[in-house]
Amino acid sequence: MKRINRIIESLLFAADGPISLKRLAQIVPDADDDQIRESIEELNNHYQDHAFGIVRIAGGFQLVTRSEYHEHIQKMYAARTRPRLSQAALEALSVIAYKQPVSRIEIEAVRGVNSDGVLGTLLERGVIEIRGRAETVGRPLLYGTTEEFLKYFGLNNQSDLPSMEEIEAMLREREEERQEEEVTDRPEPPSEDAT
Repeated sequence: MKRINRIIESLLFAADGPISLKRLAQIVPDADDDQIRESIEELNNHYQDHAFGIVRIAGGFQLVTRSEYHEHIQKMYAARTRPRLSQAALEALSVIAYKQPVSRIEIEAVRGVNSDGVLGTLLERGVIEIRGRAETVGRPLLYGTTEEFLKYFGLNNQSDLPSMEEIEAMLREREEERQEEEVTDRPEPPSEDAT
């Protein structure tokens, strides 16, 4: 098992992205899926006191630093941060993630604005892909998210997205917090004694 652990550790260390269980089983000699899972669990137990661990992400396994060190790593790579998605891109991406496969017309119906430019940007970044054509008039292109989308947001699979109920609850909570802040930030009216 030590040999399998070392092979898996070296593969995860050398990889530039997640490695699927299937791919690990193809590479690691004489190891089945259960042995690989057991090895990953053993490695993670060994890493308990380390600044990194193995996580499931985008349908595979990846060696990553722990979240409590994110701030320090971010400072080191400050000049090389990846470009953030605009508000418009995030809106379109949200529609695609929850309704996929979805056409540009359906995306625009939800957003209320033209989405041609945003879809081009999302395609360039590789977070969405064309999934075919709809069987409706005009046969519009259908869009869906990619593995790069999962990596970008640190998700293992599509089911890791929050449900609509969870999103609504978070939005209500934020609105309540915003309203509370408004109330506490208001200056008190002058008292009658101050005149």
